[in-house]
Amino acid sequence: MTTTEPVAPARPGSERHVIEADVLRRRQLRAALLHGSDRTWRDRRRIWPAVVAGMAAVAVIVAAIAVAGAFAKQRSEDAKQDHAVGRYLPARHVPGPPQPSDS
Repeated sequence: MTTTEPVAPARPGSERHVIEADVLRRRQLRAALLHGSDRTWRDRRRIWPAVVAGMAAVAVIVAAIAVAGAFAKQRSEDAKQDHAVGRYLPARHVPGPPQPSDS
C-alpha cells in the first residue's frame, strides 16, 4: 500500500517568484565579487582621494606664493644694495635723430 502525500496545487506566479529570487541572489553575489564587502559601487563614497588632491593643490598654491614673495624680496634687497654701493643700472641708450652740428 502506498501512501501519497497531497500535493499542494501550484499557485499562479510561484515559479516567477523562485526565478526572481534566484536572479536577486546572483546579482548580489556578482556585486559582492566585483565590489568586495561593499554591496554596490554606489556605496563606495571614499572622500580621502579628494582630500589628498585638495591638499596637494593648496600646497602648490602656497609654494607659488612663497616663491613669488622670495623673488620680490630678493629684487628689493638687490636694488637697495646697488643704490647703497652706487652701482646704478645704466639706462639704455636709445639713439635719436642726428643733432645738427655748429660748424
